[in-house]
Amino acid sequence: MTEGELKKSVDKGGNCEVSGCAEVIAEVWTLLDGECSPENSARLRHHLEECPGCLQHYGIEEQIKTLVARKCGGEKAPDGLRERLKLKISQTTVIERRAENS
Repeated sequence: MTEGELKKSVDKGGNCEVSGCAEVIAEVWTLLDGECSPENSARLRHHLEECPGCLQHYGIEEQIKTLVARKCGGEKAPDGLRERLKLKISQTTVIERRAENS
């Protein structure tokens, strides 16, 4: 892709116009989380290298992920929360099943 084509790949509103952008943007989180295959990762990274709009979107999502990890990463749930949640879920399941059987 030439430099002129790269400039044309993003409209004035910052939206991508390169083929496959919607798919790449939909898969940005799998790339950020390291959950995609090596082949898919290479394909996504290649697209990001050629598409400034998608690269900008990727950068924003990467910053959000970093910010969330920094702000929420060290907090632990209060003791007993897991058990209370499991109990509430099982109670809800029993109530729903009883309602279905009525």
